[in-house]
Amino acid sequence: MKQVEELSYVDTKPDTSGEIKRKFSDFKVDEYLSFDPTGCGDHLFIKIKKTGLTTVDVAKKISEVTGSKLSTIGYSGMKDKYGECTQWFSAPLSESVSRSLGSIENANLNVVKSLRNQRKLRIGSHRKNQFDITLRNCIGGRDKFETRLKLIQERGLPNYYGTQRFGKNMQNITAVSKLMAAETEAPSCANKRNFNKQSSIERGILISAARAYLFNQVLSARLKMKNWATYLPGDVLNLNGTDSYFLPGKDDQEDIVQQRLNLFDIHISGPLAGASCSKDKYITSAKAADIETKSLRSYETLLDGLRKLNISASRRPLRLKPENLQWSWIDETTLNIHFSLRKGCYATSLLREICLFN
Repeated sequence: MKQVEELSYVDTKPDTSGEIKRKFSDFKVDEYLSFDPTGCGDHLFIKIKKTGLTTVDVAKKISEVTGSKLSTIGYSGMKDKYGECTQWFSAPLSESVSRSLGSIENANLNVVKSLRNQRKLRIGSHRKNQFDITLRNCIGGRDKFETRLKLIQERGLPNYYGTQRFGKNMQNITAVSKLMAAETEAPSCANKRNFNKQSSIERGILISAARAYLFNQVLSARLKMKNWATYLPGDVLNLNGTDSYFLPGKDDQEDIVQQRLNLFDIHISGPLAGASCSKDKYITSAKAADIETKSLRSYETLLDGLRKLNISASRRPLRLKPENLQWSWIDETTLNIHFSLRKGCYATSLLREICLFN
């Protein structure tokens, strides 16, 4: 099983190092929704600042104090446990919710504000996350750190899923691999019973981990081949800043496509594995498909398991470019970095291109 640290880099593995998350305040995240709560409706949107708690921990606390089922508590994205994170949750509106909301507050959890809205908060409803990260005990010299940061500004970075997606010591991949192995060996009805032993949240985490792991393998392969940002025949392309994908038309010249890639107007995409159907428009072919097939050849158990669970195949950009990337030195060995990332992108993927962590 390949660890995230073993995946390919844009150039070479950094020869710089630093420490991250020595304090909760060293890793700050602020979530921005893609819309404004309306101020009326049957759901209460709650903006919460948390430290030392997972997103699921907070959802469970809201469920407990409001008497709402856990399945009715909404949130848009998972936020890091070991950080100072601000994010939105939702709960069905009732007298008890408003009355009991303050009781969830403690040293690690504060209610910033609350607003009503017509609908529950859904996964992926946020637009971006803003990060304020402090790296301490930086070794290797300022010039090397800043050179790597400037290169990220110029050419973006690999859109890897971060280590937190896979659990400590890749435990999510170990768990999902065992379940998928059972899926491929047992009748379909028994397969579903294996997964139904987990809660819907746990199942979602395991399935997402499997798809993320496979995506990372394809991206790593294309980085190694130096074509992660170079158009190949058969590539499916992503329109920057959107969830829209397309195949170049017959009349689209490859040099024009590459020019758009160079300008970050579009990005090459990689597979989020699952079941495909004849109606799927955006499936790789030719050389691009050959790379994906070869990269995933060793993971047929995961691929087959995702298909049998009827998880729909989709796509994800191979590349991302952080917004408003800025940095400053607090002292000789302490570096502060500010940037924003579109939903679904990982700050740790940016940090791994800058330095190794002690």
